[in-house]
Amino acid sequence: MSQTNKTRTTVDIYGKQYTIMGKANAHHVRMVATLVDDKMREIHAANKSLDTTKLAVLTAVNTMNDYMNLEKQYEELKRSIQMKEE
Repeated sequence: MSQTNKTRTTVDIYGKQYTIMGKANAHHVRMVATLVDDKMREIHAANKSLDTTKLAVLTAVNTMNDYMNLEKQYEELKRSIQMKEE
């Protein structure tokens, strides 16, 4: 991917600034960063003893769990629609 096709967006996640480069527009990147920041703060509120690394890993694990559950629900919904169409 060439550098000219990438958007560079600076975001704040859990008090640190990160520069994200990719094809997504800046608004989308900021929305994603806000969701990550919110999830980290939610997990931290439940367990204040976590250091930033553990907090980041738990956030990633929680996010992937949510993603996998949504993916499963999506597949079940697709099957249900296919069955009704047949």
